[in-house]
Amino acid sequence: MVKPSRLREVAQAVVRTRRISIRIACAAIGISETCYRFQPKLNEENDLIADWLIRLTASQRNWGFGLCFLYLRNIKGFGWNHKRVYRIYRELELNLRIKPKKRLCREKPDALAVPVAVNQLWSMDFMHDRPSNGRSFRLFNVIDDFNREGLGIEVDFSLPTERVIRSLDQIIEWRGKPLQIRCDNGPEYISTKLAEWAFKRTIKLVYIQPGNPQQNAYVERYNRTVRYEWLNQHLFESVAEVQEYATCWLWTYNHERPNMANGGLTPIQKLTKAA
Repeated sequence: MVKPSRLREVAQAVVRTRRISIRIACAAIGISETCYRFQPKLNEENDLIADWLIRLTASQRNWGFGLCFLYLRNIKGFGWNHKRVYRIYRELELNLRIKPKKRLCREKPDALAVPVAVNQLWSMDFMHDRPSNGRSFRLFNVIDDFNREGLGIEVDFSLPTERVIRSLDQIIEWRGKPLQIRCDNGPEYISTKLAEWAFKRTIKLVYIQPGNPQQNAYVERYNRTVRYEWLNQHLFESVAEVQEYATCWLWTYNHERPNMANGGLTPIQKLTKAA
């Protein structure tokens, strides 16, 4: 089957070479005069889409098409159709190859609690990494499970219970107090000091079942984003450098990075919408 665009080219060639009218040429070829006179859209907008996609995938190496499109639609306000953007995305060969993971069959854990309001349930967890000088450091991450907002990232070589309490107090000063905080069974979390702090603040500590990190899935997914979007992308010289980068990235994550769990909205957009 011949495409209309090809028939249009044939009709235009006949008009030029045979010196006949457009009406006769269209009737002979079998297309309408509207098809003959159709002018395709300029490619300037396609060039703009391609430029945005190239810059996004260069700066955010782990973003796939979904995040790129939601960023252009929800953050930058472009009204481009997703099919058009995806066509250009494929033509540029920017699509990421995803290696399927082997899933292990496990016993079904308790259902993951889903909050329906701000400050109803927070999650906290630790991460580990190693700078270029070889000494391991830790990251203490806290998020609000309602809108997946990153509330704080504390970085240091050692983060005992006292530092955990201090970080939580600093967050509470500007964010308000949560009803519950979900965490694993690490020694910093099961200590008597944290239990006394939570009791005085009337905050309930919710511990997951041992060996079931999926019960703390929201912060575990957040940890993966932290690691793949910036922690594994750079070689840091000091803890201070890590802390500075973490603070800058946290603002970008909350204000500019679309989140699939929020329907493509950023955490701040969902927070504003819920207000």
